[in-house]
Amino acid sequence: MKAFRGQPSMYALRKPEDRLAELQVKNLSLTFGGVKALSDINLSVHTGEMLAIIGPNGAGKTSLLNCITGFYRPQIGQILFNNEDITKFHTHNLVRIGIGRTFQNIELFPGMTVLSNMLLARQIHCHYNLGLAFLFSRSVRKEEIRHHRVLEEVIDFLEMQAIRKKAVGSLPYGLMKRVELGRALALEPKLLVLDEPFAGMNLEEKEDMVRFLIELNQSWGQTIILVEHDMSIVMSIAQRIIVLNFGEKLTEGTPDEVREHPEVIRAYLGDNETI
Repeated sequence: MKAFRGQPSMYALRKPEDRLAELQVKNLSLTFGGVKALSDINLSVHTGEMLAIIGPNGAGKTSLLNCITGFYRPQIGQILFNNEDITKFHTHNLVRIGIGRTFQNIELFPGMTVLSNMLLARQIHCHYNLGLAFLFSRSVRKEEIRHHRVLEEVIDFLEMQAIRKKAVGSLPYGLMKRVELGRALALEPKLLVLDEPFAGMNLEEKEDMVRFLIELNQSWGQTIILVEHDMSIVMSIAQRIIVLNFGEKLTEGTPDEVREHPEVIRAYLGDNETI
């Protein structure tokens, strides 16, 4: 990310402990009534890794993300983040310990500006109360400068300078997806969870998003979990891939290993988005 006003990037200044993002999912099962969404899922994500989760529609990909990010509670299994059991954590607690997320369907406030939507993400980093905010004390001013510095870095990085004061609802769909990524980055997450970030984008918008994610991961050490249907993108940017089918894990490995796996080929057989 670009530095703000000639100063070092906030991401470049992050300490190793602020980047640590070790996730373990152990024997995870999730059911809705008599329907098994996930069955005995085991996986791990390591600091600095870009992991992709793929599978046909209904494979359980979003259900798995919802368990990791606190929207669903699995009936069986355990989720550990940096050796802490987070299986029963509420969503806001997970955000505070460093898990940020984007959604399959855009979850922004359309009547608010891009900057205002992103500023909402900074709430978890506010250390002053209403009284101090009303007085706008020196400590509050100093903290506000830091919040805006982080936001300006993210805006510059995602090349959103021209739309920063525009209402989100007036933007094309592809730009709204970029704003949602920006809001997730404004949380300064240790682990960034992306649910179909390329959905609905045209080719040019996809190329931009690929560039942003590669730079985030490779240059700034951002740990990423990615669910995506576009196999050409997944195979080109993911370091490791996990394949789900009917709520079960088929296999995991490098893109080349997954591409050649007979069960993966069978799972995608007849699908227009083949690997």
